[in-house]
Amino acid sequence: MTKIIKKYLPEFVYGGIDGSVTTFAIVAGVVGASLSSGIILILGLANLLADGFSMGVSNYFSQKSENDIVEHSNKNANKTASTTFISFIIIGSVPLIPYFVDYTFNLNSEKTFIWSITMTLIAFYIIGYLKGSFSNMNKIKSGLEVLAMGTIAALISYYVGFFLSKIL
Repeated sequence: MTKIIKKYLPEFVYGGIDGSVTTFAIVAGVVGASLSSGIILILGLANLLADGFSMGVSNYFSQKSENDIVEHSNKNANKTASTTFISFIIIGSVPLIPYFVDYTFNLNSEKTFIWSITMTLIAFYIIGYLKGSFSNMNKIKSGLEVLAMGTIAALISYYVGFFLSKIL
């Protein structure tokens, strides 16, 4: 089992990080622009499905190209693409979970964004920690690297949304 995890770890990490970063960036940008939770869900789900599909297809063609060039490559393009897509969708949905709860139960909570931030930061750290676990890196350092990268992407998106909402 460990051998399989190590074999597809790059695709899992790539899909998971990109899914959570891009989805949370949308959440942060929409919150920064002071738009509604409904808009967050629409844009977040559109991103999850379209970008997740795009990532999976891109991974498939990338792996297929590598297999065509490297005669002894033993990675299955279908499995790498599926791993990327599934990781993108699962981990990328984390920032939206508080908004689904808020919208479903009509809570209109002011803390929804705080929950989204908290859950996404935890997801960033876990992805990095797992990456460190299976790649012989320092697990804590790896977790903190991914956490920092995701945080920076979210801050950029939030402030873009905030400033554009003031001038548009």
